[in-house]
Amino acid sequence: MAYTTIKKPSDYFNTVLYSGNNSTQSITGVGHQPDLIWVKARNDTANHTLTDVIRGTNSVLYTNQTQAPDTPTNAITSFDSDGFSLGNNGSFNASGINYASWNWLADNTSGSSNTDGSITSTVSANTTSGFSIVSYTGTGANATIGHGLGVAPKMVIIKDLSAVKDWAVYHASLGNTKYLEINTSDAEGTASNAWNNTSPTSSVVNLGSRDTLNTSGDNYIAYCFAPKKGFSAMGQYTGNGSTDGTFVYTGFKPAFLMIKNSSTGSTDWTICDSKRDGFNANNYRLFANTTGAESTSNPWEMYSNGFKMTTTGSFVNTSGDNFIYMAFAENPLVGTNNIPATAR
Repeated sequence: MAYTTIKKPSDYFNTVLYSGNNSTQSITGVGHQPDLIWVKARNDTANHTLTDVIRGTNSVLYTNQTQAPDTPTNAITSFDSDGFSLGNNGSFNASGINYASWNWLADNTSGSSNTDGSITSTVSANTTSGFSIVSYTGTGANATIGHGLGVAPKMVIIKDLSAVKDWAVYHASLGNTKYLEINTSDAEGTASNAWNNTSPTSSVVNLGSRDTLNTSGDNYIAYCFAPKKGFSAMGQYTGNGSTDGTFVYTGFKPAFLMIKNSSTGSTDWTICDSKRDGFNANNYRLFANTTGAESTSNPWEMYSNGFKMTTTGSFVNTSGDNFIYMAFAENPLVGTNNIPATAR
């Protein structure tokens, strides 16, 4: 039996870099028609933008802000078979600016009705890769929403689309009484009314009455991620405060890695990918909760089976602190891939 059923990870997730031209252009090379597109300017201070197939191209969220969706013109104008098309909007396509785009495949539809939960949701799901996009309307009381994955998600990122509110993040490593906010540098918070003290199941995500998740009448979007052997991993490690730092086994060479110190505040959500300059040993970083441009310091190294810390920085390796992560594969460690993973 193969180690993973996903022979080519870029069929489901891929990072694509491009340069802005302040005109129109089509970004290709994604390897699939993306259903969630996350874009960030690398050499400029600008918002992190999220566009998905359920909300459509005229609705943009910012992971570093609390606002409801923006409706910019000439931003992402279409989801294409091998990427996406752009207008001349400055957040996506300014002249002289370099961009990173992170692209996930759901099911290439704007979603279908899901009645698994007490709230009927609209779901675009890919059960092979463990990723779904879910929209729903809050009730203000304990509830559940169907996610369509067939296995329990280990990370869920939710935003209220109707109001100015923080994001809410569930991570299985923290448990069902804890939450994080991707728009802030805060440590984990505790709230029994976040996930109703109940972890997601193979069919539903549990919601309490907390306003960032379930205000009556408000519309929400949720991004649900379930780990898939050889393709994706969501977990936790403890820092050792050494430049010969913690090694984290994922079972694949990471193409994308996002880490947050859940124990200590004033620590950014740090993102690395395998396409930007400096990948091993510099690993250029972007930060999901800020508008900041790319940092070129060296916090970690990637290997064929995971990643390792090379700094004592509080954002990835404070001694005794806990860190949650989400990673996606460049190549599995073993399996039926035509392209084997390399050590570094």
